[in-house]
Amino acid sequence: MSTRLPAVTVVGSINLDIIATTDRLPTAGETIGSGVLQQQPGGKGANQAVAAARLGGSTRMVGAVGSDAQGRLMVDSLSGAGVDTTDVAVLDGGATGTALIVVDHDGENQIVVCPGAISGFSLEGVEFSAEETVLCQLEVGLPVVLEAARRSVGFFVLNAAPAMDLPAELLERCDLVIVNESEYRLIPALADAKLVAVTYGKEGSAMLAHGRKVAEAPASSVTVANTIGAGDAFCAALVLAIRAGLDYATALAVANAVGADAVGDPSSQPALAPLEEYVARVTGVGIAYQ
Repeated sequence: MSTRLPAVTVVGSINLDIIATTDRLPTAGETIGSGVLQQQPGGKGANQAVAAARLGGSTRMVGAVGSDAQGRLMVDSLSGAGVDTTDVAVLDGGATGTALIVVDHDGENQIVVCPGAISGFSLEGVEFSAEETVLCQLEVGLPVVLEAARRSVGFFVLNAAPAMDLPAELLERCDLVIVNESEYRLIPALADAKLVAVTYGKEGSAMLAHGRKVAEAPASSVTVANTIGAGDAFCAALVLAIRAGLDYATALAVANAVGADAVGDPSSQPALAPLEEYVARVTGVGIAYQ
């Protein structure tokens, strides 16, 4: 395997997360009191970029924020985590995307995303190299993801969330698709995809090639604080591990360990150790990345 982590470019959403923590999630029409409110950087794209950077990858973020105070905060947060924000567009007069989130004491959540600036986002002027891995999600919308897939010339990964019907052109271009078990059920076409990683929560994760399981790894036991950023941390870790040359089973186990640390952290962009520490934890063999 390589001792250098790959360069990763994340094309995706950048949001302000407004989070209310309650004892339980409300039912339709119900008001629940005694919530605790907090605000923090989020968005699936930004979460994945920050995770990749904290794991030790050379990471670039491609996305958009508004020209408001929240936008400046989001860009500063990305930069502070070591993410290259050169290709984060600031849309004059636009509002930064916002996610309204309710989390219960078990870490389960309900999320409503208001896209804001990301709705006017395009890839104009953005270039991709053959050496970098491009990681997309669907919060930026299919047109942008399709454009990224067409223009990317290296390894292309799609975190197909939120779930929606995917055009054949996009699936054929994907070297890897990452979904949770609900998303896998909601996108039947994934059964024919060349390579799909599926997460099953407490049951671990598996790798499927054209619908056939080729590897799996158990989940790590952990006390859940917040599940919001766990899937994003898993995505970043899996991409880095596979592109560094780990076999699928080991890469899944490493990504599961990273995801376990993420759910134990209340932040959507949790603190993480360098990837080599998770590799050593899973394999018992230390790897020094450069």
